[in-house]
Amino acid sequence: MTVGVCSGRFCARQGSSVWQSGGLISPRSRVQIPPLPSIPNEAPLAGKAGLSAFALFGTPLSPTCIASHTNGHTVTYIGGWMLIRKPTDVKSSEITPYDTYLNRRHFIGRSAMAAIAAAAVPGALAACDAESASGQAQFGQDRDWSKTRSERGEELTSFEDITSYNNFYEFGTGKDDPARNAHTLETRPWSIAVEGHVAKPAVYNLEDFVAPHTIEERVYRLRCVEAWSMVIPWRGFPLADLVRRVEPTSKAKYVEFVTLLDPGQMPGQRRRIIDWPYVEGLRLDEAMHPLTFMATGLYGRDLPNQNGAPIRLVVPWKYGFKSIKSIVKLRFVENQPLNTWRQMLPAEYGFYANVNPDVDHPRWGQARERRLGEFRRRPTTMFNGYGDQVASLYAGMDLRRDF
Repeated sequence: MTVGVCSGRFCARQGSSVWQSGGLISPRSRVQIPPLPSIPNEAPLAGKAGLSAFALFGTPLSPTCIASHTNGHTVTYIGGWMLIRKPTDVKSSEITPYDTYLNRRHFIGRSAMAAIAAAAVPGALAACDAESASGQAQFGQDRDWSKTRSERGEELTSFEDITSYNNFYEFGTGKDDPARNAHTLETRPWSIAVEGHVAKPAVYNLEDFVAPHTIEERVYRLRCVEAWSMVIPWRGFPLADLVRRVEPTSKAKYVEFVTLLDPGQMPGQRRRIIDWPYVEGLRLDEAMHPLTFMATGLYGRDLPNQNGAPIRLVVPWKYGFKSIKSIVKLRFVENQPLNTWRQMLPAEYGFYANVNPDVDHPRWGQARERRLGEFRRRPTTMFNGYGDQVASLYAGMDLRRDF
């Protein structure tokens, strides 16, 4: 086992970085959760090599553990320390079959306590169970998700809620329509085109599109414009890595994203609910922000079809409709894309769609939200709680006008 040290808000090894700042809290519900205990300044963290680690900078740290893949290793970040375990160290007996794991952890239960929303550490997953604290990094279905907590002490939204309550009009307008109808989507083979003002335009199959990137897990809050929210453990890679890889030219100011158009696979597209295909966009600096994420999975497994398989965008400080699903095209353009909801209802939906409790939707308020699994509504926070990381992107802008 090897050990590395994190400095400031970043943890890095061999050029791979993992965000360890901010939190991911859905802005809609309020619940009193006891804070996690702090690690004493010189609390030892037991490891296979008899390792003793201490909180960085002489200050107590919450016991936040973060898992990531780096060059074939599984990495667990504990406070400011990083324990790296090779895949060959993992015994097959340590891996629990997925169905058994779900039954054991009761993820299909809908109790309010089990669904108290979870917040996230941008850039990785907080996983502070006893095994990870002893150097046994868990990544994927073998992880004990029931003990995963954000740095704010919040639990994850249940797998059942995440996969059964969705907006994905390509499969119907009801919240349960995607789960019921998305089985018709074929995600293999899948191709993704990169076009526009880039030095390296290409059409990739999904495997080649994803393969060059370090896969991470990140827990993010998802805040829907309809004033409900979840906390989701995503798996994927930073969009910025892809942007750098395709080398945008000086003319590229925005990135436009396009969803698959195939009424045979997506029955909702047989009705003119919206002007298909679904289109979204980001400013280039938003796309390059470290929090912006291309997700290929959740809860340690591939994305379910109803959640945007096989690959989707996740922009945690914006309303959920910006996080476009089942992407088949990225186009680097000079002018601001006309995103679908803005095209349809420009008085209600803007291009930026930043979570903002001070700017109401014309038909409902945005100051509070309902976290799935909770009874009471909670206050919504500016930028969905990521203001420290992203507010500088909008310095000098009128966020009431540029909503």
